[in-house]
Amino acid sequence: MEESEIAARLASIEERLTAIEGPPADTTPAPHPGRDDRFFALNGVKDSIGAGVVYAGHVDLPTGEVYDWQWGPVPLPTTLSADWSASVGVLSALANPVRLRLLREVLLGTRGATELGALDGLGTTGQLYHHLKQLVSAGWLRSPARGVYEVPGDRVVPLLVILTASAR
Repeated sequence: MEESEIAARLASIEERLTAIEGPPADTTPAPHPGRDDRFFALNGVKDSIGAGVVYAGHVDLPTGEVYDWQWGPVPLPTTLSADWSASVGVLSALANPVRLRLLREVLLGTRGATELGALDGLGTTGQLYHHLKQLVSAGWLRSPARGVYEVPGDRVVPLLVILTASAR
């Protein structure tokens, strides 16, 4: 059998195989062989510290405020050996639906105590101030002027990380 005849038969076989199975799979190598680019942040953690934690975010609030923030990398042994009970006050301040609503309203631009007090479902003025005081004490809010509240810039992304993680 001549070379041209072999080439023709091979081309015929490939055509029939493509008609049955479809075109061959794309074998172009991925940009990072063995790595899933959906996990770009995770891959960065692995490259820098191995096992550990990083959290970050870019937030464009409806108020026009923009926050770029990250924390870490924190090596796993640091996290596992930390005193977790020190976080109880900060986390327990979030364990109330009225306080969570207050935080959301403040992030969305309702900053004055009078405006917040006019919203339905937040309780009496005394209850409102109690909740605001708890959020300020835990560091989730600050009051740059009397009766005005804001979420500190370095708390916006952590707050959203906690809420996102708790919704899973």
